Amino acid sequence: MSLKSSIATVRLRRIEKSIKGDMQAFPGALKNPKQVLVCLPGGLRELTIVKQFLPTIQELFKPATISLLTSPDIRVADILPRKGFNIITSTTDHAGWTGLPKKSFIESLQKIKFDTVLDLNLDQSVFTSAILLAFPSALRIGRGNHRGIPYYNLEIKTKYLRDERNIYRSMLDMLHYIKTGQFPERRTKSGSATPLEESCT
Repeated sequence: MSLKSSIATVRLRRIEKSIKGDMQAFPGALKNPKQVLVCLPGGLRELTIVKQFLPTIQELFKPATISLLTSPDIRVADILPRKGFNIITSTTDHAGWTGLPKKSFIESLQKIKFDTVLDLNLDQSVFTSAILLAFPSALRIGRGNHRGIPYYNLEIKTKYLRDERNIYRSMLDMLHYIKTGQFPERRTKSGSATPLEESCT
């Protein structure tokens, strides 16, 4: 572990100790979100896959306002949609030497009062981790066996380990199930509809 990573980890642990998140009741917590923050992954491959699921995310959380937060080390202006989402573009100026977001950037996000944060990073990001900790009262959703408590208060574990498309699909299918009590149906090649319970745990 590099010196930067070590210092970032120590600082995150200090913040962790001060976090006292609110209890969340399901499915109520997913029923009426008002401000949703989606933390986008930092890799172009994952971003391209996530773009395919943006309509699903929009449908899942409607009528909430959805903001997409970019990683500070990647330019994605030509990838993200122009309509339907607020784009929050972070830059290297928004992060300190350790990679953690600066206090001023955190405060600018807190002013929006996000009540739901969806982390789509499949690899740990100190930048996103600090943002998750900045919203202790929000519903914070992430992949299972990733960051855990106190970063997430809802983890979704899937049977997929490296298949990014199916990881994202499983997460969103499970959120749909928690919210509605039913898995979304997907059309097979034969045209028949089939639910996807088997991909989520």
